[in-house]
Amino acid sequence: MARESWGSRAGFILAAVGSAIGLGNIWRFPWMTAENGGSAFLLLYLLIVLVVGVPGLLAAFVIGRRSNRNPVGAFKSLAGSRAWTVLGALCVVTSIMLMSFYSVVGGWILRYFLESATGAYFASPEAHFDAISYGAAAFGYQLAVLAVTSLIVAAGIRRGIEATTKVMMPGIVVLLVGLAVWAAQQPGAAQGYEFYLGFDGTYLAENFLSVLGSAAGQALFTLSIGGGTMITYASYVDDDRSLPLDASTIAVFNLGVGVLAGLVLFPLLFSFAAGPTDGGPGALFVGIAGAFAGLPGGRLLGAVFFLVVLLAALTSLISMLEIPVSFLVDEFDLERSTATRGLFVLVALTGGVNAFSPAVFTLFADHLVDLFLVLGLTGFMVYTAWVLGPAAVEEYLEGAGPLSRPLVLPWRYAIGTVFPAFLLFTFYADVTALIGLSTGTELLLAATVLTVVPLVIAARRSVSEPRSRSSESTD
Repeated sequence: MARESWGSRAGFILAAVGSAIGLGNIWRFPWMTAENGGSAFLLLYLLIVLVVGVPGLLAAFVIGRRSNRNPVGAFKSLAGSRAWTVLGALCVVTSIMLMSFYSVVGGWILRYFLESATGAYFASPEAHFDAISYGAAAFGYQLAVLAVTSLIVAAGIRRGIEATTKVMMPGIVVLLVGLAVWAAQQPGAAQGYEFYLGFDGTYLAENFLSVLGSAAGQALFTLSIGGGTMITYASYVDDDRSLPLDASTIAVFNLGVGVLAGLVLFPLLFSFAAGPTDGGPGALFVGIAGAFAGLPGGRLLGAVFFLVVLLAALTSLISMLEIPVSFLVDEFDLERSTATRGLFVLVALTGGVNAFSPAVFTLFADHLVDLFLVLGLTGFMVYTAWVLGPAAVEEYLEGAGPLSRPLVLPWRYAIGTVFPAFLLFTFYADVTALIGLSTGTELLLAATVLTVVPLVIAARRSVSEPRSRSSESTD
């Protein structure tokens, strides 16, 4: 079966940006920002996206384009021990976990978009969200969102994913710009900007470890790295493209849309709600929905806003579903339509648990996914730097321009040492906070060193004779 590829560079960039933006920048971002000190969280988030996210994207791109395979097939076919296929399997599991709770949120958004026509949530936004967020109705809307996602993915890379995201992404940006202009004119806009953009050094100093872990998890969530999406998308990329340029472009677009979304959300939360801390995962639906209740044209504004969020949700869900679909197509030679239908049933079952159980939903959305993404990206980086090694350098340089070529060796050794250590440090900080342990920085550093050193040694020992690009592509 001939493997598809992107029809254009713009198609790949827009699909990858759509995956990265998604609900991470619109639904999850205000919730996480509010819980972690506002601007203190924003600063660390921006730094991690640029300093760790871009090199991490590059590692995923190198694995994907080098192999022309899904995550499982990539680690199976490239040089190194077959034990690394466990990391590919982790990607498939993580994508299903992500879809299981993400599709629930997508169902909420679809319902709010449709209800904007009648103003059903206007009278009492909090009570309305509490009544509809879980249960049989939530599951029904979840299935509708999954069905739309499945139809798009089943249509293929060019006719489905690329064609759809080329329309959705410009639409999202245009609508967000219009909403940001409108939000700036609301009464609480100045307070919202102060919370969002005014740096709070005291809060950051007092809560550094907890904010760091949350910011790292959010950065990986919004960039779609650590879960295999970018490996999968890069596997459809042609050899003449500059991976460093593509990674930088995607990260900058992601940051731009993320900051733009904040310029919409926080002025509205301070204008029409009790601030951004109300609502937790439902902050978007309680605080923002209330903004439209007493406004002229509130129903139209509500429909436009939730249309933006719905499009963002779909672009991310598409990328998540493509991971297990590509796995089944590549490894078992299934028809794309058959693989998509089977996964629709699977995610409907796993997602249904999230749709009926708030406790399971919160566990997935607030903790487990962040931890899996951090572990996944750590593995990608170590594998790229030490198992692929010179082959990764060759892949990086293929199509790279004069500005990025001198950075290849610093990139390789940073993703092989410094960045995995940073990610594992945040992982241990998150785990200890999750289980309620109070640990000092010294203990976290010791645990990080005791993990990184054996991991690097094991990776270097698993190296086999690397094959040329031509031999890899004929597997």
